Amino acid sequence: MDFRLTEDQESIRELAAKFAKEVCAPEVETIEAEHRFPIETFRKFSEVGLYSVNFDEEYGGIGKDALAEVIVVEELTKASLSHAAAFQINRACAGLIDEVGSPEQKAKYLPWMIENGIPGSVCITESGAGSDAASMRTMAVRDGDDWILNGTKCFITGAGVSELYIVCAQTDRELGAKGITLFIVDPSTPGFSIGKIENKMGLVGSQTGEVILQDVRVPGENVLGEVGKGFKYVMANLDGARIGTAAQGLGTAEAALDLAIKYSKERVQFGRPISKFQGIQWYLAEMATKVDSAKWMIYHAAWLKNEGLPFSKEAAMAKLYGTTIGREVVNTALQIHGGYGYMKDYPLERMYRDVRITEIYEGTSEIQKVVIAGQLLR
Repeated sequence: MDFRLTEDQESIRELAAKFAKEVCAPEVETIEAEHRFPIETFRKFSEVGLYSVNFDEEYGGIGKDALAEVIVVEELTKASLSHAAAFQINRACAGLIDEVGSPEQKAKYLPWMIENGIPGSVCITESGAGSDAASMRTMAVRDGDDWILNGTKCFITGAGVSELYIVCAQTDRELGAKGITLFIVDPSTPGFSIGKIENKMGLVGSQTGEVILQDVRVPGENVLGEVGKGFKYVMANLDGARIGTAAQGLGTAEAALDLAIKYSKERVQFGRPISKFQGIQWYLAEMATKVDSAKWMIYHAAWLKNEGLPFSKEAAMAKLYGTTIGREVVNTALQIHGGYGYMKDYPLERMYRDVRITEIYEGTSEIQKVVIAGQLLR
């Protein structure tokens, strides 16, 4: 087994790490203070070539590579989870078009999004349909060649910022999950509006809010994939997204470990650096072990996806463990920093708030256990 990354993957890591250090890190405090989505930075993802990762060359990408995308998310997260979320979640819209779109839809939307850094949103969640996504109430009714959409989506990443939306709606309520269809929606369409923007505990640089649809007319050519297969498409897309979310947990944990090591060498108590105390050394050893374990689980899941092999169970495991250790490692790093770690002057306070959401979005930890158990028992 060869665990080495390819030259291209190493180059992408270097590019992402440089971007994170030079572009993302300097604006973190401003984003925190203003609760501002870094749309200018999102455009720069395209300018430097990061947005093109894991898309085919014919649409402006540099080639399919799920592991390369994971590496980008991991490196961006080391600087700021808000930036990584902006990169990953908002480009999921383009990813869905890439996976199930018609040749005409791909040619129309992908080059535009990839080359110009266009953020997009995928609208699934509703107030009464979170983990139970199939119980959504948003409805699409056929009207000649068009469809009329009505409903409200909540907790939508990029709401009010995105320039394209994929909306998941019921087209045959009696069929349940098999009656759900995806629609590509232009936010300038009459009846489309943005509702409440959420005031969140963390991840404040990634805007989250309501999407409201009132008699929104969508042309038939904007049906994404086949009618009635939307739920299947979304679930398959989530498998890949979960690997990326796991990478968010990993990147956060790696950054927290680095901070803990540095601080333990500098902080002097009882006449010597606290890194000399066995209790601190054991903390660091446990943190490093968790980080390495998560890294290879995540990379393995991405490798399976690249190889075209089944990866649903592995993606769920990576998401479950990667996000759990993200929280645990940040928590331990904060403990090593003592009272200073609790202060906003140090990055761990922000990281602690930010990483918590990774155990909730893209499927809660409990849902990951359901997926894993289902794979084991079938």
